[in-house]
Amino acid sequence: MKRLLLWDIDGTLVCAGETGEVIFDRALYSVVGQLPESRVSMSGKTDPQIVCEYLHSMGVNSTDVLPRVVQQLQVELSRARGQLAKHGRACSGGQKLLARLTGIDGIAQSVLTGNVRANAALKLSVFNLARYLDLETGAYGNDHPDRLKLLPIALRRQAELRGCSFEPSEVTVVGDSPNDLACARASGARCLLVATGAFPVDQLSTLGADAVLADLTDTELVVRLLVGSEGGPRN
Repeated sequence: MKRLLLWDIDGTLVCAGETGEVIFDRALYSVVGQLPESRVSMSGKTDPQIVCEYLHSMGVNSTDVLPRVVQQLQVELSRARGQLAKHGRACSGGQKLLARLTGIDGIAQSVLTGNVRANAALKLSVFNLARYLDLETGAYGNDHPDRLKLLPIALRRQAELRGCSFEPSEVTVVGDSPNDLACARASGARCLLVATGAFPVDQLSTLGADAVLADLTDTELVVRLLVGSEGGPRN
């Protein structure tokens, strides 16, 4: 038995609170010299996609400034690390679950996230979650602006860096948004959705995911859903 679990971060493992929006404001102002007049929906999107939507709403040519704003996002989150720790939190049950899964033979855990890599690592480290995840083999927003293209990148890194090949049926994306499901299905993978982000259970339940939960607090239930009956601890 082997499984590859690819975890979304924002809304699934981490709730960044107001810091998530603040760093976009600061990065945009630093590069463009103005703030957006309204918010764009960020759930399930990559950082470059979010920046492009903001720039479009501001009437700014994204081709000219997109790489600079994305780079500045990393600077701003690093500066806001203390604010993130104070106002953000790890989603309920996540740390216990990741630790439990780490103790099961054949399980590989990484991330599939819209965050650029540096910001993904920082968010996870602030809440002591990075140690459970193989971040070198993850797929990130700076790998491709289209989230649907990220899962093959994670599979390629598993093969190249760890010598592990996974069939789509052996891969599960865990996320909190319709885009997480779309990303999984685009590559033929399974998907578990949790209502710890912007979307409630009743909305997520209509999308056709393999499973939908309110949160990750029932550790053994989630293990059964992700691993099946072979989720016993290592001897």
